Amino acid sequence: MHRLIPALLFVLSIASPLFAEEGLKAGTAAVDISPTVFPIQLRSGPSNYVHDPLHVRAIAFQNGEGRAVIALMDAIGVGREMCDEAKAAAAAKTGWSPDEMLVSGTHTHTAPKGGDTSPGRIAYEKRKLEGLTEALIKAIESLEPAEVGFASDEEPSEVYNRRYFLKEGTMDKNPLGTYDKVRTNAPRQNLVKPAGPTDPEVCVVDVRTRKSRALGLIANYSLHYVAGVPKIIEENGKEVGMASADYFGEFSRIMPYRIGGSKPPENFVAMMTNGTSGDINNIDFDGTRAPRAPFEQIRVVANKTADAAWRAVKKIETYDESPLVAMRQREVEMNYRKPSADEIERALELMKLSSKERNEINQRTSSVASRTLEYSEPEMEKTEPVIIQAVRIGDQAIVSMPFEVLVEIGLELKEKSPFPHTFTISLANGGYGYLPPPNQHELGGYETWLGTSRFEENSSVVLTEQLLEMLAELKAL
Repeated sequence: MHRLIPALLFVLSIASPLFAEEGLKAGTAAVDISPTVFPIQLRSGPSNYVHDPLHVRAIAFQNGEGRAVIALMDAIGVGREMCDEAKAAAAAKTGWSPDEMLVSGTHTHTAPKGGDTSPGRIAYEKRKLEGLTEALIKAIESLEPAEVGFASDEEPSEVYNRRYFLKEGTMDKNPLGTYDKVRTNAPRQNLVKPAGPTDPEVCVVDVRTRKSRALGLIANYSLHYVAGVPKIIEENGKEVGMASADYFGEFSRIMPYRIGGSKPPENFVAMMTNGTSGDINNIDFDGTRAPRAPFEQIRVVANKTADAAWRAVKKIETYDESPLVAMRQREVEMNYRKPSADEIERALELMKLSSKERNEINQRTSSVASRTLEYSEPEMEKTEPVIIQAVRIGDQAIVSMPFEVLVEIGLELKEKSPFPHTFTISLANGGYGYLPPPNQHELGGYETWLGTSRFEENSSVVLTEQLLEMLAELKAL
């Protein structure tokens, strides 16, 4: 009789969850979403060319009842409707809740556009949705015992605040024909000083199996896209753009070699999420770079951030096999901006001009004036709901907002967070334009115009307060 006990215990250890290995489990996925139906539509126009592959990458975490999965698409953004549809499909397949899923876009400006105006655009919209759904499901279904560590390093040489105060008398008119206090990407001969800071931190969440095999890495850096993707010269001499994942994709291809050397780990998934980069780009306004070959600057930035991520990983002294995993989500009803009487009057007068005359004032005069009148209509909707999220993985906190978030907001969240490690993922669960803090609204500039920023001037304050409340809830667990 006693001889049967070991065998019985072995069977029970397989069949019963009471004997299942406790602690963190993690899973990864990478799904290629490069277009297959051509022509595709890029910002530069129709194209039949792809320079480098585009993906959806996802990493899932679970410890007991705590769950979170983070997915990143090589796209300028991922609309709320697509996020909701993919999450619902993944929830039906896996049993996870949609509010345990975070979906964001890298913000590459050379990703194809989806839509319903051509076979290529229709096909690409479908491919993105299917790829996102597949990545979420695969990451969740590939969970295995894991451990996780957190750290950061800095790469300050590739981030520049693009909003500048200018020399007196050099400011161009804004779309409504008045003058702002700052301008975005102004001619360098007119620059006085930047209107805001930068955030050089490269944060990493490094995921390993219990046998110390590299499994996945989530990085975060507050930098817009880089650009400089090669173009094709067709037989007729026409110059045509190519689709590309920009430095986000190149980072993901480089990072396995940083982690594993000449033998990168199998099935390792690295992703570079977009931090608070709404006013941060890769143009060196003070110095002069040597000329770059096509795609070279993308590789420069990818290499430097991969180096910083590698340095951060080397700082991790201990990996946690049983971190608390928890996630919070809120849907916040945000108020639209209300144009002033003066703005409405100016917009009405501007719309009486010809298109050419409006363009002579500012290339965005038509769109901003139209939006001003639209938002002044009595029947115009007054609010719109947006999703914000907060994730806890041990001592690491991640928050998300569906905007191009200006850097001061991310720095404030890092400073006030109750966690030792915190970063923000922008353009998550939808895309609603720029999110400037109130002091940047006062300065004006491209990121604050009604054509690019449609919510009230205190919106960042509202969302920051909510996120800090959510982080406090997670800290108290």
